[in-house]
Amino acid sequence: MKTVFFDIDTQIDFLFPAGALYVPGAERLMPALAALNRYAAEHSIPVVSDVDAHAEDDPEFEDWPTHCVAGTLGQRKPAELLLERRAVIPSVPGDYPIEGAQQIIVEKQTLDVFTNPNLPALLEKLDADRYVVYGVVTEYCVRYAITGLLKTGKPVELATDAIREIDPAAAQRTLSQFVAAGGRLTTVAEVTLR
Repeated sequence: MKTVFFDIDTQIDFLFPAGALYVPGAERLMPALAALNRYAAEHSIPVVSDVDAHAEDDPEFEDWPTHCVAGTLGQRKPAELLLERRAVIPSVPGDYPIEGAQQIIVEKQTLDVFTNPNLPALLEKLDADRYVVYGVVTEYCVRYAITGLLKTGKPVELATDAIREIDPAAAQRTLSQFVAAGGRLTTVAEVTLR
């Protein structure tokens, strides 16, 4: 079974208290996030890491504070979450090489990674039989990712000890809807002990 990991929005602006759009408690996820990415590298599992890559005047800033502006420190992923061989897929339509990449960084300018027009072709190239998802924020970007991945018809698992929410009630609704739609809740230990 070919597995692909989806690492959602694990960027400095979200993960750490000094970040522009800090998710409270997200820094405590770092050991779990790093363990998943290391496990993927050790087992030749591709990691798709979506990242916000905003322009300074992105429309999203009408609803959210300015964050993850392309090229800023806050837009970066922490070094512990980067794998050695990476490819970047911007939001501009094109054919981007991913051969040999352990980590494929998919840029986006909205909450939904599926707004990157290159994602469908990437999923086709990766040809996964199963997706494992983790990151932030459960009721926003993670929700869009798991909803879109469920539409592929492939099994989707969500590592509940490697996600963080802003609103616990909204996050619980997201998890309930995910399970009702056929998704499976899992843990880092369960994923890494298979």
